[in-house]
Amino acid sequence: MYKVCELFLDGEGYQFEVEGDFFWGESKLLFKTEDNVISKMPWKDEGYAVVNAFSSEDFQRLKKSMENNIVKAIQTCIPNFDASDFQLENYHKIVTTDELHNQVINITRNLENEDFDFDIDALANRFGEILGYKLTSWVEELQKSHIQIRLSRPNSLDINPPHRDGYLSYWEDIINVWIPIVGCNQNSSLPVYPRSHLIPENEILRTASKGAKINGNTYYVPCILETKKGKIEMIRPNPKPGEALIFSPFLIHGSAVNKNENITRISLELRFPKIKP
Repeated sequence: MYKVCELFLDGEGYQFEVEGDFFWGESKLLFKTEDNVISKMPWKDEGYAVVNAFSSEDFQRLKKSMENNIVKAIQTCIPNFDASDFQLENYHKIVTTDELHNQVINITRNLENEDFDFDIDALANRFGEILGYKLTSWVEELQKSHIQIRLSRPNSLDINPPHRDGYLSYWEDIINVWIPIVGCNQNSSLPVYPRSHLIPENEILRTASKGAKINGNTYYVPCILETKKGKIEMIRPNPKPGEALIFSPFLIHGSAVNKNENITRISLELRFPKIKP
């Protein structure tokens, strides 16, 4: 069944078709109001915050490590690709078809700590200090670390639908970390729906996990089509280079359409589980 997902990004209407079976949830709140990873924060009711994350030197090292991973992925798909003058924001000029892009992101969305010339565990410690909890990069249920590079070409549907990561069991007790690298601005940064982690399931119309398809692509996360309040109204917090957007896994987010005319948006997604005592 096809439905049109209609939402607002900073007050501007946007829509796209989603294929899937939609249903209203049960009368319960999945977000744990006590001892959750953001429970010590003054912004816990908003569900998100923008925080300082890196020194300039650390940011540049992380950016270079991401570039190396992206070049390696492109060269896997285009063996004769010459990366000598490659610039991250011009990714869309190299990867010019959906088919090729899907081949690249099949690599870049399943990376682990050892793929980076950067101490990811140090980042877990850094955000843990901010939140007042001990965090780890190790995901017990997956038996590995998990890192995603997001590549969003301009004027494309290189997006996730509106969703909650917490619907997936291995993301129930984590902090989401979204780090802008290039091309991230008011036209492209990750949208969030403030306070939506406090919406109970019977007020949300969604698909099951792996139950939503957009532009021929099936998504692990369920698509949230609307709430009983109506269409989803999201904002783009727009963190600057060196900052990070952190948020609850039950905050509705996604649909990060890149409205820049000729710049690829590249960001890093990390999910750090809270270490149980």
